[in-house]
Amino acid sequence: MTARGRLPVVYLPEADERLSSWAARMAPFYAMTVSEFVAALGLKGHDVFDLEWRLSEGQGALIAARTGLALEAVQAMTFLELGAAARMMIARKNRYYCPHCPEEPQRKPTALPWRFRCPVHGVEFRDATGETLSDRFGTDCFKKLEGHAEAGAAHLDAWARGAEQGDLEAPDVLQVLTARHRRASPPNVGEQPRMSLEDRRDYHDFLTTPILRQALTVVVPEYDQVAPVLAKPVRPGLHALAQGSLLQCFALTVGVGRIIEDPVKWAISVMLESDAEGQGRVRQAISPWPLSLRRSISARFWRAERDERARQSAEKAARQRQSHKYRLIQSHKYRYRIS
Repeated sequence: MTARGRLPVVYLPEADERLSSWAARMAPFYAMTVSEFVAALGLKGHDVFDLEWRLSEGQGALIAARTGLALEAVQAMTFLELGAAARMMIARKNRYYCPHCPEEPQRKPTALPWRFRCPVHGVEFRDATGETLSDRFGTDCFKKLEGHAEAGAAHLDAWARGAEQGDLEAPDVLQVLTARHRRASPPNVGEQPRMSLEDRRDYHDFLTTPILRQALTVVVPEYDQVAPVLAKPVRPGLHALAQGSLLQCFALTVGVGRIIEDPVKWAISVMLESDAEGQGRVRQAISPWPLSLRRSISARFWRAERDERARQSAEKAARQRQSHKYRLIQSHKYRYRIS
């Protein structure tokens, strides 16, 4: 096949198909590798994933002239609408899979970490083990979380496309969710599986492994309950979404949705659960937030902390009164040797 003239056979792109997926379907028809096919389009030396990310108008015109596709159709296969900061989020292949979709074509929404349903069939994506989020959380819990996830996904979409996001930008919210609010500690009793004494000896290293404690588990306690113990921590900031598992990305998207709905409430909830060092890290994470929000957080946190101290003092006093309460029947009133 020469590098001039229009190709005799050209597949039409599917809805939301990626340029890399379209090239991967076209190349075998002409008995070529993808890189050879890209070179035959007049773009020798260019990586298809780089073209998919930022296709110049001239490069798009070359593909259009060689294939007969409209320039708009070629550009629609790229991520031209996304900002530069979102590039790290885009996976080279589908992040998760739909049981009803063939391996090809690969669609643009499936490359983004905040999409959890197939855009064609509407069913939940599955991870590499075949598990869905409903399997992990339970159907009822997942349905309750899905509304927050949709709000978080809309916020992340707006950030990726450079649209207006209101008071809080997505990276600033993710910094709070991934902030370490407590000192690292081994799994507590509630996180440990039931084990015999012999198994505890065998798994001593696991039971004593310190785990990072992040604000995500406070904002999304449902994730804290179902996530594997050693896999609970996520990477900091944007890397958490870019490199997270299906479960982690869903929890982060839910967390984004909850925080943008009520940022003051969730910031205070995290700080109340934090230790002294963790509070400092959380305050640093919310420092890019608008001044009005930070003032509201400071004022309400002072009151919440005061109320929490009063509640703990009342509970302590109640326990002390209970421990000093006399028994109605004294031991000497029982029969001999029974007390």
